[in-house]
Amino acid sequence: MSINGRKRIEFGHFCGIMSGKPRIRSIMAHKSQMLAALAAMKQTREPVVLSMLASRLGDIHPRTLRRWLGAWGEAGIIEKLGKGRATRYRYCAVESDPTASLQFLKGLDDDLRLSLLKQLRDLWTHNSTAMEGNALTLGDTHFLLEEGLTISGKPLKDHQEVIGHARAIEVLYTSLSESLSESVIFNLHKAIQTEKITDVYKPTGNWKVEANGTYTVTDEGAQTFIEYALPAYVPELMSELIYYVNSIDIDALTLKNAHQYYARLHMGIVHVHPFWDGNGRIARLIANIPLLKAGLPPLVIPQAKRRTYIQILAKYQVAVGQLNASSGVWPEPGRLKDFEQFCDSVFSATKGLVEESFLLQTKRNA
Repeated sequence: MSINGRKRIEFGHFCGIMSGKPRIRSIMAHKSQMLAALAAMKQTREPVVLSMLASRLGDIHPRTLRRWLGAWGEAGIIEKLGKGRATRYRYCAVESDPTASLQFLKGLDDDLRLSLLKQLRDLWTHNSTAMEGNALTLGDTHFLLEEGLTISGKPLKDHQEVIGHARAIEVLYTSLSESLSESVIFNLHKAIQTEKITDVYKPTGNWKVEANGTYTVTDEGAQTFIEYALPAYVPELMSELIYYVNSIDIDALTLKNAHQYYARLHMGIVHVHPFWDGNGRIARLIANIPLLKAGLPPLVIPQAKRRTYIQILAKYQVAVGQLNASSGVWPEPGRLKDFEQFCDSVFSATKGLVEESFLLQTKRNA
């Protein structure tokens, strides 16, 4: 896009653009002041003259400010109007908002939209991390992500997991504009794996290199070991899953059938178990990609139903058996029915948050 023939750029890149020009590299030494000046420009809806902007900032010399404005004008961040002492400046850079494509937010005022995003982030992050043993409550999660302060008596690892999952949601939102790929999945894994491990047998942001599995007890009381896909088959199986995601007809997804797509993807990922750790969180993130692309809210599995959730996953995996190149990811899709019904039953939580936000919006509009 352009304004008066000038190329518009993302706000987040302006420092990088400017640092590449020798004549203005010295400006970077005043980055904090520059950010303050640019923030003031952004908050000013109407074009502003240099003297007024300088008086608001106070500690920045007008000559320095004029130099910055000139550089920002060249970069397309601000627009220059008029000449001489009557010259005015207006902020015009385009900010990148990965949530702009989320259709279920359309029609909400900015504050309601932001509040809903935070509610979904907190609910999603709390339940997905608590499912893996994280001790932070929903209230703790909200406080940590909003205030950036730790919770007394709670493990540091639990704080890191919550922050990592919230970051992974941002990565997920950003990836919605592109096709799913290995790199996207690896970036999500890097986000959730906040513990720094230098063990070559526990790679972060790459497929597992050792076999893995888990012990379960069947409905009949039999003690059974579930063997996940061997490392040699993971790339091929995950390529099949990635292809499936990218071939989904997004227009066919509705609130009535979205849980079926979610259940299929979720089960596929946890049955392959492509990473040494973090598979559940990764599955609960990636399985929401089709829903979000279709303009629907994410489906969040509640920690309160963890036992039922684990039992359904295990029952399917025991019945289907170990996956390999010949079996593919979903050798018996008919067995997904129980998990599909379970996912449908828990979808109401996030649907309810969306409905509450629009009820508030309706009251405002009345």
